[in-house]
Amino acid sequence: MNPLALDAAALPSIIFTTAAQLVDCVDRRLLVVLRDGRKLIGILRSFDQYANLVLQDTVERIVVGSLYNDQPRGVYIIRGENVVLVGQTVRLCLIFMIVIAIIVLTPMQDPEKEATPLMKHVSLDEIFEAQQQESDSRRQREELKNSKLIDIGFSIDSQAEDMY
Repeated sequence: MNPLALDAAALPSIIFTTAAQLVDCVDRRLLVVLRDGRKLIGILRSFDQYANLVLQDTVERIVVGSLYNDQPRGVYIIRGENVVLVGQTVRLCLIFMIVIAIIVLTPMQDPEKEATPLMKHVSLDEIFEAQQQESDSRRQREELKNSKLIDIGFSIDSQAEDMY
């Protein structure tokens, strides 16, 4: 008996386990996280077997802590090897209905306490300033960590590039 005949029969069930999973996501709004950390939100218009994506009406969401800003990018073509995560976004009307149902069904705990949103939309200048502060803070922490490691005899790899 030919062992390849059994494998060929099993092939169709496992061949569509990667990029073909995106078939259900065409014409839907997706969140795509890239390898360099960027977050893109757009409508998936096309993809191929390598998970290269074409997004329409794309915005780049810049998030720093609880602050965010959306920058319009238009049509965006993404090479599949740069994709870390793809997920469908939830429509805001559904979220509002759930939040309203929760508010109506749960009694107020503390009327003096003001509800705060999870994330705050800020201007582009404010988000860039927050990014710079976060970057400076991260660099200072890294320098402190490296100096302590050098003090105890470790060698530090100073190459901060993408090693993929």
